Amino acid sequence: MSDHITLVGNIVGDPEERSTRTGDAIAAFRLAVSERRFDRERGQWVDGHTNYYAVSVFGELGRNALASLRKGERVIVAGRLRLREWETEAKRGVSADVTADAVGHDLRWGVSSFARGARSQSSAARGADDDATTAESSDEAWAVPGAAPEDPRAALAPTADADDREASALVEAADSTPF
Repeated sequence: MSDHITLVGNIVGDPEERSTRTGDAIAAFRLAVSERRFDRERGQWVDGHTNYYAVSVFGELGRNALASLRKGERVIVAGRLRLREWETEAKRGVSADVTADAVGHDLRWGVSSFARGARSQSSAARGADDDATTAESSDEAWAVPGAAPEDPRAALAPTADADDREASALVEAADSTPF
């Protein structure tokens, strides 16, 4: 049994790259979630209590998070919450750990640019085990014209005709939207 949670907060430090025993990527970062409310008596916004969460992001999502997220950015994290009790000789406490299913920038505070990454060999191999019909229809439904870069960071590099390609890709992609 797991508790699903959605958090909106700021990344405390740059995400760290870690890996599982099998070599799969993990992005790990701490997320600060603060209560902020308007105090009518004072006529100003006041900060309340801050909760800190240890967030782990696995696999392809973790690799994309490492390429996209930085310290101080406001993000939305959806995932599974696990409370873990710990104890040292000096003190004891409870940690809130979140295994992320989805991560994205909070667009209320700025703009973000999306670049679809190519599927890695390991995720392509896992996809072969899935129902072939589902895999084919989902690949076609979300296909984007043109080749996607292997490394998501490569898509962030500016090019001379990037605006022209982006505009034509948006028009073409809008015509093939499955819904």
